[in-house]
Amino acid sequence: MDASIKHRHSETTYTFVTPPADASIEVLNEFYWTNEAEPHVLRRKQILAKHPEVTKLTGYEPKTKWYVCLVVLLQCLVAFYLKETPILSWKFFILSYVIGATANQAIFLAIHELSHNLLFKKPFHNKMFAIFTNIPIGIPYSASFQPYHQLHHKFMGDEYLDADLPTKWESIILSNLLGKVFFATCQIFFYALRPMFITQIKFTYIHLLNIIGQVVFDYAWIQYVGLNSFMYFLLSSFLAGSLHPCAGHFIAEHYVLNENNTARKSEIVDGSNVIPVPPETYSYYGSLNLVTWNVGYHNEHHDFPYIAWTKLPELKRIAPEFYEPLPQVKSWCGVIWWFIFNDVNLLWNRVKRRGKEKHGHKIDKLDQNQA
Repeated sequence: MDASIKHRHSETTYTFVTPPADASIEVLNEFYWTNEAEPHVLRRKQILAKHPEVTKLTGYEPKTKWYVCLVVLLQCLVAFYLKETPILSWKFFILSYVIGATANQAIFLAIHELSHNLLFKKPFHNKMFAIFTNIPIGIPYSASFQPYHQLHHKFMGDEYLDADLPTKWESIILSNLLGKVFFATCQIFFYALRPMFITQIKFTYIHLLNIIGQVVFDYAWIQYVGLNSFMYFLLSSFLAGSLHPCAGHFIAEHYVLNENNTARKSEIVDGSNVIPVPPETYSYYGSLNLVTWNVGYHNEHHDFPYIAWTKLPELKRIAPEFYEPLPQVKSWCGVIWWFIFNDVNLLWNRVKRRGKEKHGHKIDKLDQNQA
């Protein structure tokens, strides 16, 4: 299925085709085009050259859908249980934080797996199941997430195409203690609203189905179960992207923090780095991966986006010489704390690339190959 992206800053429109997870490794490699400075394509080629058996790990994981159904059911049961509980009560908040936020973070990251077609063989089935998975979030999200996330992989660090990057104004205004507290508390709003100010996504019937399906569910739930119960979904979504242990992955994945930040003042001159750019992707191998579909294996995921969560540890086991030397994040809770209270950690501590002119030609070539 085609997806189209249009720059806010130009009339250029980019079109790409999302391949199924069981496509050949050559197709998957071509889909993840990036410029020479981004590390994942090069490392993927090096790993495949040394460990060709890694190709056997690619493909969807059919049992994931059953786990997702259980998480969705859990959220609906807890929401039903709280239907008579006042929203402004400790019981409501604690259940929303401990169960709701953890479950909805798993929902967000299940949609992330679905965006890579890792639950079903056919991309269309992944999109439809993502609409179902979206239910406990409370607002339509899944259809918009996929194209933005594909851009994050294809154009990692591009200041116009990677909506995961903080904008210039975010960095200017929020790079102080209070600003970082606000950013860490309200991350979910930044990730939801920022893309709309950077790129334009073509509205498709998938978006329409996502909206209709979510509105119908929300209306029916409020009518037959109650508004208090529905607010559990919304509060769970907010807390999942706020000061919650699992929310640490948003910052941990690509922010250059603490001792890794020695090259913060790197500059790009004529396409060459005056100071070597620091590592821009970081993995976490702790216990919270158990409730987040191994999203902590983030270097592994960016190297091989079509390897399902269940097989990412096996990828690391097969190629330890590539992953063990990389800097790692030891604690997602610690990341939130260090990000806020360490003066060296600011919103602009991200690797960016000024390359939209370079990207234009390569995308045109990619379109022709995938049409």
